Amino acid sequence: MTEHTMRAYDDDLKDLRTIVSRMGGMAEDQLVAAMEALRETNVEKAHKVRVADQTLDQMELQAERAAITLFALRAPVADDLRVVVAALKMTSLIERMGDYAKNIAKRTLAIAESDPVPMPATLDRMAAEARVMIREVMDSYVHNDANAAMDVWERDENLDNMHNAAYRQILARMMEAPDQINALTHYLMIAKNLERIGDQATNVAEQVYYAITGTLLEDARPKNDETSTTVLDESDD
Repeated sequence: MTEHTMRAYDDDLKDLRTIVSRMGGMAEDQLVAAMEALRETNVEKAHKVRVADQTLDQMELQAERAAITLFALRAPVADDLRVVVAALKMTSLIERMGDYAKNIAKRTLAIAESDPVPMPATLDRMAAEARVMIREVMDSYVHNDANAAMDVWERDENLDNMHNAAYRQILARMMEAPDQINALTHYLMIAKNLERIGDQATNVAEQVYYAITGTLLEDARPKNDETSTTVLDESDD
């Protein structure tokens, strides 16, 4: 491979990594914006989150095209092949984070149509934890830090515990105030969306670890979500 070809190859890999990094940053921004709209019950901000999700979708397609170009023109092998495959999987996981943020915005719109019901404080704590997970896993990707990726992979248990607490608290409020069940049901699903964002961040961590080390993390992560058989994961519309 000539020096020019090597340089072009490195540039193509760098471009793909840049897209993945930008998508991670945007997913974090989407989560922050969705929670801001929720706290304020702000319909306009919730609509903006839904519209912005289209950009993440477009970036995922851009990443796919970049990966196809690498496969077709550069024929990556060994470590580089692993890096490209992991990046492609990561874009799908990050795009899914955006979908969950969009679902939070959709729930906000529904809550805005109901009588005012205070947002459970646990949701803010869950969102803060999910945001840290996104930021730290993307930092681990940018800096090729397998240990940092492992740290994110292991901390998913924290968010599961928060979700369990939120689930119990919201159910208790439903029993105390049956007239608020509609809004509280939306809060229950928002808690699930936040928990799923954390799951996607954990899955990204697995891909980062694999890309760096060539080792697949076994599915041995503690999973403490007690609601998994009770609250179904809502699909994106």
